[in-house]
Amino acid sequence: MSSQLKQRFLKLLKEDEEFRYAVAGLLGLEEILKRLDRHEEQLVKLREDMNKLREDMNRGFELIERRISALGARWGLQTEEAFREGLKGIMEKEFGVKVERWVERDKEGMVYDHPSDIEVDIAVKDGKTMLIEISSHIKASDIPIFRRKAEF
Repeated sequence: MSSQLKQRFLKLLKEDEEFRYAVAGLLGLEEILKRLDRHEEQLVKLREDMNKLREDMNRGFELIERRISALGARWGLQTEEAFREGLKGIMEKEFGVKVERWVERDKEGMVYDHPSDIEVDIAVKDGKTMLIEISSHIKASDIPIFRRKAEF
């Protein structure tokens, strides 16, 4: 192709919109543009599918987290009871005290400000009864409650 023809061709592409579209059609750009549109539609669908999958996964993770929390709570109760039984055995063996669980209904709400069952541990030795609390952990807020249990 001659240099003049190339220059004329490029000038027509720049300046003549109708010529530019005719060349684009001959080159198959219209088909390429249609394909790009289809690809864009597929990408939008894929993004929607991914968002739905992410939502489903988040729901699944939340469910797993709730179940793990429930297991942890259950395990905590079981380990608390195991701790209580172990410490009860040690106190009975090492100190010669009999440890028992005492449960009584607080109808007036003296301990918790509403009617509830009150549970305490008692240690008995030589006819003397001591109020004790066997727990694997204690918070400062447990102390006034223990005092109210003792008063009850």
